[in-house]
Amino acid sequence: MGLTKSKTSLVWIAGPLSGLVMGPIIGVLADNSKSKYGRRRPFMVGGGIVVAIGLLILGWTKEIVGFFIAESELRRVLTITLAVLSIYLVDFAINAIQSTSRSLIVDTLPIPKQQKGSAWASRMIAIGHLAGYGVSTLDLLKVLGKTLGDSQFKQCTVIAALALLLSVGVTSWAVDERVLIASKDADVKSGAVKVVAKILKTTWNLPDRIRAICWVQFWAWIGWFPFLFYSSTWVGETYYRYNPTASIAESSDALGDIGRIGSLSLLIFSIVTFIGSIFLPFLVRSPDNDAKPGQRNFTPRPPAAVAPLAKFLQGSKPDLLTSWMLSHLIFAGAMFLAPFVRSLHMATVLVSICGIPWALACWAPFTFMGTEVNRMTAPSTILANGSSYRRLPNPSDEFSAPAPSPSFLRLNHLDRDLDDDEDSEDSSTGETAGIYLGILNLFTTLPQFVGTFISMIVFEILEPGRHPELHKGEDAEGAGKDDIVKKVTEGPNGIAVCLFIGAICAVGAAYATQRMRGLYKRTR
Repeated sequence: MGLTKSKTSLVWIAGPLSGLVMGPIIGVLADNSKSKYGRRRPFMVGGGIVVAIGLLILGWTKEIVGFFIAESELRRVLTITLAVLSIYLVDFAINAIQSTSRSLIVDTLPIPKQQKGSAWASRMIAIGHLAGYGVSTLDLLKVLGKTLGDSQFKQCTVIAALALLLSVGVTSWAVDERVLIASKDADVKSGAVKVVAKILKTTWNLPDRIRAICWVQFWAWIGWFPFLFYSSTWVGETYYRYNPTASIAESSDALGDIGRIGSLSLLIFSIVTFIGSIFLPFLVRSPDNDAKPGQRNFTPRPPAAVAPLAKFLQGSKPDLLTSWMLSHLIFAGAMFLAPFVRSLHMATVLVSICGIPWALACWAPFTFMGTEVNRMTAPSTILANGSSYRRLPNPSDEFSAPAPSPSFLRLNHLDRDLDDDEDSEDSSTGETAGIYLGILNLFTTLPQFVGTFISMIVFEILEPGRHPELHKGEDAEGAGKDDIVKKVTEGPNGIAVCLFIGAICAVGAAYATQRMRGLYKRTR
């Protein structure tokens, strides 16, 4: 779009802004939805349709504006404006899908299976990354012709829209979601003010363990923000800065070449993430190791010949909390080296290494959050501070006569439900999954505002022009421009500095994870 890096960072603020607004609000609305199609499914389907429309608008922005306005400066400005608005539309709508999809895992799986569910979500994210980055490295015009559009970007938007609609459709069809027929707030209309008030009150009074999870996520995402948004550009710029055989002047699409080179590194990153998401869950202990009264958590007995080895391997597995902390340190170690990288191969290696901690980042916080939410919303619950409670029956509940049905969800638990389900691993309802995962999303998006602000300042100081690597060999249009370009090009890379700052914050996330361990020990 012809924007400077500092202004581009303001465009990317659409992501955290949409997460800040949509995550908690959709969570509260979905928690209390009584749609016959389920609490989460309508938001997923509606969000999927809106995202698909936004992607197509983004791909054909120039044509849409050109249909109404002739070639002029106004046309260029309106094209940029429509593109930015479509990015915001996509970001806001996709947050509804992400929020409800994560809530489905908490809703439908019992506590012992929360880690397995989150691990599978991590695997599917990795597959999505693989597919996305893999497609972007291909020359789609040669592969598909102009069937889906006359440019690489247009064809990518069409493929992304179709893939999203297919994924949402399969999930909506495959998941058996219970329908909400009664709740604590059944007689209360959730107006906008009441929804916001509930979000603020819940955020201010978070249980200790959930608050600890959120703060780890906060510090971790200050580090992840510049990596996820700028790492592919950093790899491409590193190649053109330090590779003597690379010539921007000879390229007909320099920005496209930078993106293509960077996409290859992210493809390798996604492969590492995918492999990690497959094997790491088998090498890490679940956070829920304490059996409930009357239940047994056990591992099937192995054959006698391998029993000693199996016992050793089971005992030597690190727990998920330790693995999460180590992942922060691995990411920090890789990004500390970013300002000192002088070759494409080294940049690619560092990006690839980060696939391991990213596999944990897509899995660990949601496992812990799902476990805590289900502990809180089970009919008989031990809270993080050690206190317990049971929900009181509702004598006026018109559904008190029929037997419980797995197809319906009552958030006013009856005495009979408590007695029948108390020893069942499926007794949890996940009734507050939406709001708590929305609050976790708050602690994921707020650091992105911090990261955007940091990036904007760094780029304004170190790289005031747009992509200084692209200015090599250009004629100066004014006194001193060549000197400025040389200074910016040969100076420190702005993205590398942002990655280094992110590494410092990742160390903070590791410290917060260690403090979280102490909290778990005190409240166990």
